[in-house]
Amino acid sequence: MTDNLELEKTLWQTADKLRNNMDASEYKHVVLGLIFLKYISDAFE
Repeated sequence: MTDNLELEKTLWQTADKLRNNMDASEYKHVVLGLIFLKYISDAFE
């Protein structure tokens, strides 16, 4: 359980760093791309 919390914390920190350097419209494309990759990954498992 601790590993999952650490991973979640790391992911949120990374997202925060990306948002600081990007406009909202650019960030949307990054997030949508990651969601699509997660969907494809789950579909092939």
